[in-house]
Amino acid sequence: MVDLDEDKIPIYDSEFLFKKLYPRLCDFANYILKDKHLAEDMAQDAFIVYLEHRDSISNNFNSIKSFLYTSVKNACLNKIRHNQVVDVYNKKNPFDIYGDAAILEGIIHAEIIAEIYQKINALPKGCAMVIRYGYLEGLSNKKIAELMDISVNTVKSQKKRGIELMKLQLSKSARTFFFNYWL
Repeated sequence: MVDLDEDKIPIYDSEFLFKKLYPRLCDFANYILKDKHLAEDMAQDAFIVYLEHRDSISNNFNSIKSFLYTSVKNACLNKIRHNQVVDVYNKKNPFDIYGDAAILEGIIHAEIIAEIYQKINALPKGCAMVIRYGYLEGLSNKKIAELMDISVNTVKSQKKRGIELMKLQLSKSARTFFFNYWL
């Protein structure tokens, strides 16, 4: 790499600044993070921030260098804080969300929920609204009656009708989930 004279840097030349300061910023970020690839990302991100804000930064080389070092420092500290939060969460919730069993469980859950919503949407309009309000949103019969401008007895009969139709239409796994989770 060519040794560049800092006093003669054309400030308007971003490529020149990048070549001059990028290795230093990578080293600085790596010193903090102990991760070379992540350090490179932090240094690159600092230049992006600089380019977005260069109109509000002095053209003085030391000001630019200070801005870039500060940007890298802040990004590194934010990354460390974020990783600490993730670590605490993972310690409290040791569930492997990336394991094959967990992924399959997530897919099955999404499909069951989709089936339940599909079957609710296929119910007669008033019945579907009562089921949504009562079971999905957890509203009381009285509140549903007020919202729909119907009697509480009508709400109860629509719920009963909806449940009977759902029993007939849902697959066994969706029926089990619906009746165990929402009823």
